[in-house]
Amino acid sequence: MKINKEGYIIIGVTGFICLAIWLLAYLFIESVSGYLGFMAVFLIVFWFFVAAFFREPRRVKIHDDELVFSPCDGRVVVTEVVYEKEHIECEMLQISIFMSITNVHMNWLPVGGEVEYTKHHQGRFLVAWHPKSSTENERTTTVVRMKDGRKILVRQIAGLIARRIITYMKPGAAVKQNDVLGFIKFGSRVDVLIPKDSELYVEIGDPVIGSQTPIARLKQRRD
Repeated sequence: MKINKEGYIIIGVTGFICLAIWLLAYLFIESVSGYLGFMAVFLIVFWFFVAAFFREPRRVKIHDDELVFSPCDGRVVVTEVVYEKEHIECEMLQISIFMSITNVHMNWLPVGGEVEYTKHHQGRFLVAWHPKSSTENERTTTVVRMKDGRKILVRQIAGLIARRIITYMKPGAAVKQNDVLGFIKFGSRVDVLIPKDSELYVEIGDPVIGSQTPIARLKQRRD
């Protein structure tokens, strides 16, 4: 299992803490001597769970300029038309995907083009499925301008547990569809805002796989 670089420090520190807890119990707490085996198993399982959270799966990169792919693993929790007022300033179709702590937490770009805008916003830590989390939680916004001029917005949102958003995008960078966008540490949510005339492929409750599941088709433009 390949581990994402964002997890190296956390996995190492967690392993050290687990080992220290067991050694302290073994050396100084006689009342738990009969449970040391159980404690060791519990701590090892917990450490493996933390390590597995940062797993980095190998996935085939798919490129189709007409499709919008899911930016993350998870489940669709919102599909609605909203007014995007941060950068694009027009009505757009929003698709929101909630990631539980058991999902892979890497994020991918749903389309290719040029990074036009990226900004990190400080904010609250409401549960990620809360309707206000898109505008009030700590979040990072990335806008990609496609070759035909259309713009797609991706918003990485921190949740109740997630407190760290990693974004690799820089304005002006040329990016390909399903390149790695970043990483969110522990449970969280990602919003994708696309042109409102796009054909929606998913419904609320549908499971999706990041960089693999098409969630919408962009309407063809006539020259």
